[in-house]
Amino acid sequence: MFALLRTRRWISFSLLVIGVIVGFGLLSQWQWSRAEAKRIDRIALESASFASPTALPEKRILKDSQEWSRFNVTGRFVATDQVVVRKRPLNGTNGFWVMTIFETNTGIALWVNRGWMPARGIATQMPAIPQPVTTPQTITGAWRNFEAASSAQLSGLPKGMVPAPAAEVLPIQGSVPGYLVITNPAQSGLELIPTPEIDETQNVSYAVQWILFAAVAIIGWFIFLRREASEDARKTQV
Repeated sequence: MFALLRTRRWISFSLLVIGVIVGFGLLSQWQWSRAEAKRIDRIALESASFASPTALPEKRILKDSQEWSRFNVTGRFVATDQVVVRKRPLNGTNGFWVMTIFETNTGIALWVNRGWMPARGIATQMPAIPQPVTTPQTITGAWRNFEAASSAQLSGLPKGMVPAPAAEVLPIQGSVPGYLVITNPAQSGLELIPTPEIDETQNVSYAVQWILFAAVAIIGWFIFLRREASEDARKTQV
């Protein structure tokens, strides 16, 4: 049976199967790595969500804070310094995030995501933003790092609308490289942004599927080899 493997046709077929198996293996490894990254994010999110909020740390410490850590902040919103972040769907409805500068009592200028509002006009039309309460108050929020964006993405957008919460596109720079997503109190006219659900099981399932596909390729190669060897043996007997 294995004498067939010395023929040019079976050498080419075997190399093709090996290439397919390697490809399936790499795809499986990629899904495993994505699952692991999501698992780490899920554990960090769960740990931060269940922990009690703490006072906002100093700027140098805040820069290295774990995402989703919850902080209590005292200060006031600056109603003149706010933007909307476009293309932020919630429950299947497109909408905006409303972000406003919050000046803390400790002198930190902090971007705060006050919540979500639905899009009622065209995507590039500036919506009417519900105004924040500007009197001194204490809010609780979850820490998020800025996203990546380019100033070129501002092209065609009205003043006060940005493509992402990113330092490169925000018109006023806060003094820290991140922002808070407010969790309490709810802002009038806005919906609180829910904590995302992170689930790595789908990626694990895909990784296992690619391994099974590789196993099918190996089994198929062996079946074809054995079938052709049996046919050659019958022809020789005749």
